Amino acid sequence: MNKNSILYLLFTLLLIAACSGTKNLPDGELLYTGAKIKVEGDATPKKERKALKAEFEAIVRPKPNGSFLGQRPKLFIYKLAGTPKKQKGFRYWLKTKVGEAPVYYSKVDLEYNKLVLQNHAENNGYFNTKSTADSTRHGKTVNAVYNVIPNKQYRIREVQFPQDSTVLSTAISKTKRRTLLKKDQGYNLATIKEERLRIDARLKEKGFYYFNSDYLKVQVDSTVADYQVDLIVKVKDKTPEQSQTQYRINDIIVYPNYSINMDSTVTASASALKHNDMTIIDDENLFKPRIFDRTLYFKKDDFYNRTNHNLSLNRLVNLGTFKFVKNEFKVADTIGNYLDAYYYLTPLPKKSIGLEVLAKTNSANYTGTELNVNWSNRNVFKGAELLTISAFGGLEVQVSGVNNGFNVYRFGTEANLVWPRIISPFHFLFSSGFVPKTKATLGYEFQNRTKLYSLQTFKGSFGYLWKENERKEHQFNITEITYASPQNVTPLYQEQIDANASLGKVIEKQLIFGPTYSYTYTNTIEKRRKHTFYYKGGVDLSGNITGLATGANLKKKDTIKVFSVPFSQFVKVESEFRHYLKLGGEKQLASRIIAGAGFAYGNSNEMPFIKQFFNGGTNSIRAFRARSIGPGSFDGTATTNAFLADQSGDLKLELSTEYRAKIYDFVKGALFVDAGNIWLLKDNPDKPGAKFSKDFLNELAVGVGAGLRFDFSFLVLRTDLAFPIRKPYLPEGDRWVLDKVSLGNSSWRNDNLVFNLAIGYPF
Repeated sequence: MNKNSILYLLFTLLLIAACSGTKNLPDGELLYTGAKIKVEGDATPKKERKALKAEFEAIVRPKPNGSFLGQRPKLFIYKLAGTPKKQKGFRYWLKTKVGEAPVYYSKVDLEYNKLVLQNHAENNGYFNTKSTADSTRHGKTVNAVYNVIPNKQYRIREVQFPQDSTVLSTAISKTKRRTLLKKDQGYNLATIKEERLRIDARLKEKGFYYFNSDYLKVQVDSTVADYQVDLIVKVKDKTPEQSQTQYRINDIIVYPNYSINMDSTVTASASALKHNDMTIIDDENLFKPRIFDRTLYFKKDDFYNRTNHNLSLNRLVNLGTFKFVKNEFKVADTIGNYLDAYYYLTPLPKKSIGLEVLAKTNSANYTGTELNVNWSNRNVFKGAELLTISAFGGLEVQVSGVNNGFNVYRFGTEANLVWPRIISPFHFLFSSGFVPKTKATLGYEFQNRTKLYSLQTFKGSFGYLWKENERKEHQFNITEITYASPQNVTPLYQEQIDANASLGKVIEKQLIFGPTYSYTYTNTIEKRRKHTFYYKGGVDLSGNITGLATGANLKKKDTIKVFSVPFSQFVKVESEFRHYLKLGGEKQLASRIIAGAGFAYGNSNEMPFIKQFFNGGTNSIRAFRARSIGPGSFDGTATTNAFLADQSGDLKLELSTEYRAKIYDFVKGALFVDAGNIWLLKDNPDKPGAKFSKDFLNELAVGVGAGLRFDFSFLVLRTDLAFPIRKPYLPEGDRWVLDKVSLGNSSWRNDNLVFNLAIGYPF
């Protein structure tokens, strides 16, 4: 070994010694290194002892400093940072975020932990458990040692519910079919507490408004047999009479224009309006009474029901018209065992205007800004309808790949009218806390692609939105109309069309009309779940009924035109599935699969360009520029200028997996792999290899990369750097190019590295 190697070895050994965390301990202190828990005794099966040990390890406190290969690098960093003068800066971050304060043995309460372990065992049915606590010292470190000897677990022999004939006892007995306390199940105190909450929740559905779980007790009789218990559900003797009473709904009083200065005790006035079972006090006549028929689930003489209580509140909030929603129930003065229901609603300002400045990206790798001016009327026809009129303008620049000044300028306007009900000749019932909505949209957009062409787009739609619950959402448009008309096609773009005829599809006049449907399911809002999912599936139909009625058939040259434009006739389906796996802390593995297919027929020979599928770009396969992949093994770059990557297809398959982790405060990192391609359903002589075949998996493009996400709460700025490891347009056998990766070669980087700048996460 040379001199430098010896010095390096000595430095490494010194660093390892320092990482142990025992250097420079305060006088009288020892470093706590954790607890060793032994669960012994033959009374309990080995499998149960193993499960108990895992539970004990989770509850014993304090937790020791983290270690790696017997060393404690976080503790070393904590001491290395010293004492920062301010609660900010690098040293403070190093000490508090990267480092870890030492855990001293003086903070360990052996007797307390021993009792915690013993109580936990007995709460799980291991009565008469014995436990001891001790410690073992090794130099300047100490670890705690706990020995637990559980007895045989007691199991449930029988569960008894109240047998007397009172209204409350009868209602409790009727809930036993779904009891959580099962025969032969191990005694468990936590399950008993959950059972009390379950019974209380069921009683709330049966009119027992003032009852709560504290009025229930579950007696345990352990004398009935060896290692068995009977559980006896009882109502406490001192339960108030009011809590044992079953209440019905009497008067329903609504204040739609309530303010904190109003006298809420006044239930009648000159402006009080009787409507069905409700009394509506609205001095200014702001709202039509019928909106409360659709939002309030209670009817006169109904039993009080917690579900209807919550559904009513949720619907009132979901209207989007009220700033505050408050509800109160009071015992009726005029009739026994009845409640008067009061709803105090404070409206939002009826009209508002807002200005938004947006940063945005799209799938074509364009990044830019947009200015929106929005005017809203939240109660335009006095039925909580929402009318929104907006005007927008923006600029987008392609920041990935080649950019020769082909920027996009956009401006337009859009009007949306949303009714908080289903407008239909048929009657629909929705038992959800979310108000079903009918939505109508009209819009216009002018888009100028500098040096290429301009495009005018008119659109309109009419349809319905409804949610079954917070996880399931439906959107059904009875009709969705799009009319696109090109203008100002430049000679430069015409030259590209002459070289590649498929580019002409981009500037064809298009008329698309027909129904669309989409379904969305997600449980990603459930933060405690380790696995969460997102799914969205949709169907898009155009010209189907019209094509059938007119007998349109392009093959027979029976092309039907509407307003001198052939209408599009096709069926398109698309599904997207996402899976999120929490790996602890702020680490996550996110995955996505997208599959789609479109089929043109009748009046159309191919799918309209704006309805076709694309691959590549900031939210797709990030190692390839937007719309540059495929179709199939076709090499679009060979016939198309770099800025005109607009390859489209009838079929799409895309897969992505991304590992995400926090690096520092608002900075998060990611490693990812993307794969996918698009294909045509029919042969295209201008695009050899583009048709879908059984060998489609051999035509997948694959890319890998890494990125940073700057999460500022109000904005997530994403940067990704990626490169391809499989190119589908290369000859078979040469498509994997992982062995050709050369990050140190400037020519390779120029040809393969793709930088993506985007707003928000890719999925």
